[in-house]
Amino acid sequence: MADLSPAAQAVRHAYGDCIGGVDAVMGSEWRGLSAALRALADQVVPLPRLPYDSCCDVHAASIRAEILAIAAELEGAHG
Repeated sequence: MADLSPAAQAVRHAYGDCIGGVDAVMGSEWRGLSAALRALADQVVPLPRLPYDSCCDVHAASIRAEILAIAAELEGAHG
């Protein structure tokens, strides 16, 4: 498995604990978790309008990028 960032590790362990342990989670379940994180990003911090209207848009875009990066890490590590 690839090295994961601390954020991706935290999500991985939290999800694994709910399912019965990280080793019990199947590849398709990790893809499902990644898809759920992407949907979360779309709902909570949707793509900003361009050009950015305020510093809040920049901050939201940063949060969105972090959530999507975690999803990509988990999918790549367990793909």
